[in-house]
Amino acid sequence: MEPAEILAAAGKISQIYAVTDGSGFDLRKCNPAEKDGFANIKKADAPEHLEDGVGVLADLQEKLYAQDHWSILLIFQAMDAAGKDGVIKHVMSGINPQGCAVHSFKAPSAEELDHDFMWRTTRQLPARGMIGIFNRSYYEEVLVVRVHPEILAAQKIPKDLLGKDLFETRYEDIRRFESYLSHNGTVVRKFFLNVSKDEQRRRFLERIDTPEKHWKFAARDVAERQHWDGYMDAYQAMIRNTASKSAPWYVIPADNKWYTRIAVAGVIIDTLASLGLHYPKVAGKRLAELQSARASLLAEKA
Repeated sequence: MEPAEILAAAGKISQIYAVTDGSGFDLRKCNPAEKDGFANIKKADAPEHLEDGVGVLADLQEKLYAQDHWSILLIFQAMDAAGKDGVIKHVMSGINPQGCAVHSFKAPSAEELDHDFMWRTTRQLPARGMIGIFNRSYYEEVLVVRVHPEILAAQKIPKDLLGKDLFETRYEDIRRFESYLSHNGTVVRKFFLNVSKDEQRRRFLERIDTPEKHWKFAARDVAERQHWDGYMDAYQAMIRNTASKSAPWYVIPADNKWYTRIAVAGVIIDTLASLGLHYPKVAGKRLAELQSARASLLAEKA
């Protein structure tokens, strides 16, 4: 695909899956297996299209890095085996690693539990010119903690603050935090990779049956399937309460990995393209320095 075609397709995919107003959002109406955004692309052709898209993404990222004004924060949330790691690997593989940082947030450490719930993620926010990727994030505090409220005991939160409004308060904190980021030049884009329970089961079995994938499997992941409905309720509430125009959620079908990857790539491309990025223009004293350096190099004897 030509760059112009890729940009047009990226804009289309962003519109299809964006949730900018979460009121009334119903996760049950989102089909994890649909592929409507790229109806003309077949699985066999997906790697080539993804490669083309990554090329456009790399060009935009270089301009982002050179311009040094904006920063990008990409947040990925999903059930286990939904493909977060694969998306990050395949979509971001072609960009300059100097301008990108990936942070994975697992169970909080003792030090992290001694701070507020956003402390560990705030420390990893991207600098200007950078793309920051959060593989899980502060949203775990309204997901796994909501499904397993016993986790709150380890957070040493004063009892007076542990009322029934705790999660409503956290939603409000997150909305204000993301608004603050957008006001300071950090563009926030959030992805929920929507995998079905049946497809998760199939991927778990594949991990068990493939020795090279045993390292990816943990028995507790299967145990968490007992709480599937609770997690779906928590994801729905998360999107309803934290989707906004400045920090939208993208609910990406995740039953087909190839489709998930090109859809996510499309959203990121569209996001960067919307910023009007360009290489810095040199003028004045800096331009004079360049011209002087050029003259000096040309005057050297070969």
